[in-house]
Amino acid sequence: MIRNYNVKDGLANATVYSAVQDKEGFIWFATPTGVSKFDGKRFRNYAKKDGLTDNDVIKLFADSKGRVWFSTLNGLPSFYNNYKIHSGANDSSLVMDPHGQYMQYMFQGTAGYIWFLNTDNLIIGYSGYKIDDKTLGRADLFYFLRNNNIFTPLQHYFNLTSLKDVNNSDQKILLSSPYPINDDVFVGRIRRNPVIILKNTLYTYNQKEATCFFKGPEWGINEEISNVCLDNDNLWIGTPRALYYVKDFFKGAHHITKLLDNHYITSVLKDRDGNIWITTFGDGVYNIPYKNFYFNYLDNTNGLYSHSIFSICKDRRSGILLVGQNAGVLNTIDSNNNIRRFNLDTTSGRNSILSILPYKENEILIGADNGLFTYNTQQQRVSVLRPIKNMKDMDVGPDGRIRAVSKDQVIGENYSVEVPDVQITSIASVSDTSYYIGTGSGLFYGKDGSAKVVIPGTDVELHQPVKDLKYIDGYLWIGTADQGLYVLKDNRVVKHIGSADKLVSDICQQLYYDGVGRLYVSTNKGVSVIDVHTQTLIRNITSNDGLMSDDTRGVYYQHGILYVATSNGLSYFNDNNMPVDTVPPAVYLSHIRYGDSTFLPAKKITLLYQRKASYEVEFGAIVYDLPDLVEYQYNFSSDTSSGWITTMSNIVPFPDLQPDTYELQIRARKYKSEWSQPVAITVTILPRWYQQWWARGIVILLVLLLVSFILRYIFLRFKDGERRKTEYNRRIAELEAKALTNQMNPHFIFNSLNSVQHLIMEKEEKQALNFLADFATLMRQMLNNSRKSYISLDEEIAFLTRYIELEKIRFANVFTYNFSLQDALKDYTIYIPPMIIQPIVENAIKHGLAPKNGSGHLEMKLMLMGDMLYCSVDDDGIGWDRANELKSGRLIKHESTALSVIRERLQIIKSFNGNVGKLEIIDKFKSGFGNKEGTLVEILIPIVKML
Repeated sequence: MIRNYNVKDGLANATVYSAVQDKEGFIWFATPTGVSKFDGKRFRNYAKKDGLTDNDVIKLFADSKGRVWFSTLNGLPSFYNNYKIHSGANDSSLVMDPHGQYMQYMFQGTAGYIWFLNTDNLIIGYSGYKIDDKTLGRADLFYFLRNNNIFTPLQHYFNLTSLKDVNNSDQKILLSSPYPINDDVFVGRIRRNPVIILKNTLYTYNQKEATCFFKGPEWGINEEISNVCLDNDNLWIGTPRALYYVKDFFKGAHHITKLLDNHYITSVLKDRDGNIWITTFGDGVYNIPYKNFYFNYLDNTNGLYSHSIFSICKDRRSGILLVGQNAGVLNTIDSNNNIRRFNLDTTSGRNSILSILPYKENEILIGADNGLFTYNTQQQRVSVLRPIKNMKDMDVGPDGRIRAVSKDQVIGENYSVEVPDVQITSIASVSDTSYYIGTGSGLFYGKDGSAKVVIPGTDVELHQPVKDLKYIDGYLWIGTADQGLYVLKDNRVVKHIGSADKLVSDICQQLYYDGVGRLYVSTNKGVSVIDVHTQTLIRNITSNDGLMSDDTRGVYYQHGILYVATSNGLSYFNDNNMPVDTVPPAVYLSHIRYGDSTFLPAKKITLLYQRKASYEVEFGAIVYDLPDLVEYQYNFSSDTSSGWITTMSNIVPFPDLQPDTYELQIRARKYKSEWSQPVAITVTILPRWYQQWWARGIVILLVLLLVSFILRYIFLRFKDGERRKTEYNRRIAELEAKALTNQMNPHFIFNSLNSVQHLIMEKEEKQALNFLADFATLMRQMLNNSRKSYISLDEEIAFLTRYIELEKIRFANVFTYNFSLQDALKDYTIYIPPMIIQPIVENAIKHGLAPKNGSGHLEMKLMLMGDMLYCSVDDDGIGWDRANELKSGRLIKHESTALSVIRERLQIIKSFNGNVGKLEIIDKFKSGFGNKEGTLVEILIPIVKML
């Protein structure tokens, strides 16, 4: 059970000078090509390129501050601390001139100083700030050993050529110890003080005396001792030829075990878990797990015929252990560990010894392939009891009768029962007259004297292939080939125990009852222990716990010692003192990677965001026993509500993390331990400038500005289009209005020419000429107005005045007129569409005042009403209805056209001005104006008002 680590496993070199364990728990190895740091699974190697002063490291020292010091042949000091190697190249406090000497010994002072003694006996001190090689000068090793109240050695033993301290005349050298080796006071002294190796003897040294406590020749060690390790009560001794182990040396034991023969042992280290590390010259590193010291092993390397074991039993009276193997070999081991070998008959085949049971007084029953045998414990002799071909199993009934089975027969002392068409595997006696047999087709029940066996019960589970049977206190325990255990009571299955119930495996190979309430189930994956009273699983025992193999074939228990037969040897141990390491492992950080960069581990780290870069954390756990069974759990950003993520990998990647602060927690669990306390790493990923809030604000602002610019552009384009469309419609409306205005012109001209014609016919040539002159002026003004969409109110009033004056001449001054203007009109310049009021005034004169008998009056009022001009044309003529009665059909049509043109013009003006005009004609007599006659025309005209 010794494991070797070599270059193929990652060790820097097969030659290893020394080993040391640092404060965190790592094991360090010094080699000619650098140092190796080991966590139980992975080696991390450091060489000169990594900061060492030289690749050839000959000694290692670990101080109380967690530093690991490297002693190299070039004499330049260096140490490892906080993930970094410190040397004179990167730490000015370590700069010195070694003068060709190297550091041979190292001590830690009470004031925190580190003291070195080099090969020239020069004392060199290190304060943490500088190297001091002047203060103490030169001295020998005994100077430090004498002053052990000041200097604490960082190694437990020293190889010397002499014990004589010339500066200590009072010192005694005792070549033989006056104290027994198991004396507690003396043993305590040995453990507290350094050990001096003098050739092949060991001394415990203090200022008063050096006392020999081990002499190699007395133990068969004639070569020089190179190193030593005190392991509790045990003693390890390394020499250039082998490793020696004295178990319970400090309890007075005198048995020495030679290990690793023909190996040059350079150092032996016991770590804090109790594991032993052996470094060698050229053969790498050997490790003996701590649990090996709780187990004892037997195989072909220490006395057995072969490593494969099929059966085991121990005689209670003589204490002889019987181990059955293949080829008919029976091994017996007495209480003095003397091993004898017996060869059973193998003439009919391999004759493997399948079962060993207590039988009669001084006799052990042995079942093999070729039959039944007995072993006499007093005479230590094997005898043939009964040949049986292809025997599979045997059992001894309550009355001492033997029942055996071959592959197709049940064989009693004086009978046999054929069981055709099945392969019998096992038998269990129920009483003096009844039994069960297990077969590849299921379970059967038989009685002595009956010529056949039957299937008991009706449960379908009884048809499973059976490997072994055990009848205990009225219950039949059935070990199946692939379905675990069934428990039968009164031929009914009352319990099933399988891998779902944490049985180590469903493939049962052998059942063993220890007589005190525990059933041991041997399987292909270890042994399960069952409490037969509660029918529950107690525990599992596997190779992870210390068995030589998981393929177990048999178990035997006696006086607290459990013997387990496996395909790789025999393991036996104290059942109540099985080692269980429940201490959680130490978790450490190895590397942090982000993108293409690698960083030293730190609790907090700040990184600059890289696009599509992966953030990776590499970590590990310091576990030297079963490191491959270590589980890890991690939790990102402390989101414990979503649980921990379990992994067997020691690298956790997080791709494309966005700028933020994250926390990663990592914990580990080794075989049968609890989870460790989590290691927390806080990483802050800083945003690039374009990811800053202000940069994002600027980008958002620019985007908003761009969007607003685009929207404004679209709006302006739309508004411009609407404006163009409106302008286009307005121009059309203006043109239509002008066209309508122009329609009024012929009407006005026609009426005016009628007036001239009337004057000429009345022989009033002079008046006619004046009229024509005024008419010409009016026509010119009318033509000017017709080209405009709007004219001023003053121009309109002037035009109307000139027109009314002409009409007075025409109608012989039969009426008078008056304009009434609101004072507010004087504050503004009012613009109105031309030729709106004139047709109404014309109708009032021609159709209202002219037909009237007597003189009439025309009143025109103008006033502002918001954005409209209110205009009323009031005459006291014959009235609207009377005028319509007097009109001819042609005239009615013409007048209707004039009024409809006005209304249409008002509607067109609305389309480009927005204001709604109004035209209303009121017959005053009919509309409640008393006895007044005449017509009132009211019109609201859209205007443009300017100050």
